[in-house]
Amino acid sequence: MDTRPTTPPSLSEARPEQRRDALTRLTPFGWSGGLVFIVTVLAASFFLFGYFSIYWRTADMDFMVVYNALVMNDGKPQWFFDHTGYFTILAVKTWFQLLHSLGLLKAYSLPAIPPASDVAAFDAAMTSAVRAGRVAAWLIATGFILTFAILMRTIVRDWRVALLATFAFAFSGGVAMHLRIMRTEMIAACLGIFALMILIASARRGFASRPLALGLAALLCILGLDNKVQLVLLIAAFPILTLAFGSARSTSTGFWKNTGASWFVAAVAGGIALLLAIKAIPLIATGLGMASSMGLRPLIAGTFGLYQAALIIFILACVIAFSVIWKISASETLASIFAMIAGAALGLLALNIEYNVHNVVAVINPVEKMLSFAGIPESGGGLSSAIHLLLSNIGGMLMRYTYVLRTSPRPSVFLIWVIVPGIIYAWRKGEHQTALQAALLMLAALGIDTIGNQRGLGLQVAYFVFTDPLIIIAGALLLDRMTDVRFMRWSYPIGLALVVVHVGFSQGEPVKRAFSRSGPEIVCTWNVEHMPLLPVPWCKERPPASTL
Repeated sequence: MDTRPTTPPSLSEARPEQRRDALTRLTPFGWSGGLVFIVTVLAASFFLFGYFSIYWRTADMDFMVVYNALVMNDGKPQWFFDHTGYFTILAVKTWFQLLHSLGLLKAYSLPAIPPASDVAAFDAAMTSAVRAGRVAAWLIATGFILTFAILMRTIVRDWRVALLATFAFAFSGGVAMHLRIMRTEMIAACLGIFALMILIASARRGFASRPLALGLAALLCILGLDNKVQLVLLIAAFPILTLAFGSARSTSTGFWKNTGASWFVAAVAGGIALLLAIKAIPLIATGLGMASSMGLRPLIAGTFGLYQAALIIFILACVIAFSVIWKISASETLASIFAMIAGAALGLLALNIEYNVHNVVAVINPVEKMLSFAGIPESGGGLSSAIHLLLSNIGGMLMRYTYVLRTSPRPSVFLIWVIVPGIIYAWRKGEHQTALQAALLMLAALGIDTIGNQRGLGLQVAYFVFTDPLIIIAGALLLDRMTDVRFMRWSYPIGLALVVVHVGFSQGEPVKRAFSRSGPEIVCTWNVEHMPLLPVPWCKERPPASTL
């Protein structure tokens, strides 16, 4: 546990080596003060360039989430299922109920929204609802930033590195956007990244409660998948990433050295996993059995469930491989597997909070659901055409990573400028495992971004939140391990430049949206499809209510 004071001495009082330490100069407020500074600046940004924007400014997906909260508070089922947005919608729905019970929000359900014919009343009601939803998004994002900070302290030794990583995460393009918009990616991506951080911490050293930590990671993965099916790409990378973080300290603690007590705990974990799995099997059967009727096409051999089974086998194989390589006892390995099964089953059972078969089908068949709205054109070129398409996407994404060859509103691309040389430097210094860990994280980010870029709309700013943390964690691992870097001549100027770039680039999109002069007409293209019970004043042509 780091016992150093959270507030360092001023630079004038510091020793000469401290005055040359770039990390000390970049973290002048200490740990607690630094977190307060980050949260305060983000709050100011939220209220300046988000909260007071006209209610339809970011209708995609503000309107869709608010609409679902309104209809669900009216006793109707969730309507929009593609993402699925499950916890995002539930959070806003519950938030509306809380505000209404406190007398702070009248427009909390569909009947409370005036008809579109009364434009002034409609605008006032929707403004209050959307602003309430934006506050929920800001609170959720702030909570996730603080959670990220806490977890970073578990995987790096130096609190200053953890604080700088938290700053980079808080001012990354994706988080800056999700801070003020009700989108589905924030909850899904953050739960997945938190699971990875728990796995990294658990892989590095043994401790008695490690199976519980692995169960928690599995739970977070499935809860994130419940909210956004795209998280499956990140989950698929976790087993290989985790393997790279094992060490001599990863071996089982004394309790798990195949003692009678350890086998008893493993047996109890197995019983709990079995009970939860039995409860979750009907959801799995429903998801697989009704996929075709929901318009999905199986990915492999005309059969649903094959790649899901392959992914489960792959995860189990990596768990066993980790146990063999790093000498984890059989009892702890079994307990960990059972805990992961229990966590995954519990995550699926969360779909019963507000059961809807569309959500179940989407979560059980995430890749098929992604392909159903990915905008990928049909190709008759076979395997060679598919390989060419993949390579072209990788090339395009590498160009974006350079920024020079293809610009991007993403501040983390500038971290890549120092991470790639950092990987080479770490390897040459003999820190082969650290270099490998950072390289794998970067490759995972590149792969996920490449697949995300295949969508018809390209890689949107909202999707940066899935991979920016991988880049940030890679940089933090290198900086934490390469302690001599902070004393190099150019470390402080480069670090300061990255701080400025992150603040500037992260606020670019919010400022642009806040001062945009575009109108709300784009909503009319999907108003009937996604909000059938909520006509808006500026969309005149709608089918009669009886046909909706």
